[in-house]
Amino acid sequence: MPFGAVPQEHRTLNGEIGVADQSGRFAWYELLTTDVAAAGAFYRKAVGWGVKDESTPELPYAVLRSGGAPLGGLMVIPEEGRRLGATPRWMGYVAVDDLDATAAQIRRLGGTILVPPTDTNIGRIAVVADPQGATFGLIKEPTYGRRKPGRLDEPGRVGWHELLAADRTVIFDFYRELFGWQEADAQSDPAAWYQLFSAGGQTVGGILTKLPSVAQPSWLHYFNVDDIGAAAKHVNAGGGRILQGPIELPDGCWIARCVDPQGALFALQGARGQTGIEPSSGSEIGWSTKWGGIASQGRIVLPKPKR
Repeated sequence: MPFGAVPQEHRTLNGEIGVADQSGRFAWYELLTTDVAAAGAFYRKAVGWGVKDESTPELPYAVLRSGGAPLGGLMVIPEEGRRLGATPRWMGYVAVDDLDATAAQIRRLGGTILVPPTDTNIGRIAVVADPQGATFGLIKEPTYGRRKPGRLDEPGRVGWHELLAADRTVIFDFYRELFGWQEADAQSDPAAWYQLFSAGGQTVGGILTKLPSVAQPSWLHYFNVDDIGAAAKHVNAGGGRILQGPIELPDGCWIARCVDPQGALFALQGARGQTGIEPSSGSEIGWSTKWGGIASQGRIVLPKPKR
């Protein structure tokens, strides 16, 4: 399997994972990495997650917990995936009621099935790509149980989901038809730089057209922290890098886009806290990122978004 979860015969994880009990919402997150132990130690410091080793002789696997509630997993990139060139990355899984029907609909809408519907250690899943190539997962009946969605600003939660699309103006129709997502603002100008979207009546993310220098469309997940300055220092001290920020948004939230020591992209969001930071300009931000081992540089000009 080139991505993520492992076959059902390796399922030995215990306890309940807190995942969203609502179709069409992001319900689980998984880090595919080259070193589960090192990645767990890094995110424990940077984000404050608890990390529980639930490995078996066949499968190194760790569960990430926020306030005792599980929210995702860490596992080594499967050998087949590495042969195909897979690199460390975060993947979000969207809950669906009928996995096979959703997979068939993705094909009809021009997407790609990378891993067909399969029973795994985290539930029945599929790994797919949208028509522009951004990868995400589908999950039905998660192994670890369910909980109702909480507030997006809860500490330790994945509080925002951002799609770097090849063309923002056309890709949203795919997700709207697939999951029932709705535009969450009144923007109607196709030239607008950022499109907010809602799932289950809650604004959970945004879509923008990626820079030409960014090699591949992708999803970026934002992790909530109490003190963005302290978290940024932990990222640097732990061997990761801050690629952009911290940046203050108009609503007073601060964000930073980062890469972990193994090369997976992620982002942080939170309050300034008591730790000193050196923010980037709020209107013009230098961009530097890596995807699949290819470095890119550019510049973007940000208007003042509201989240």
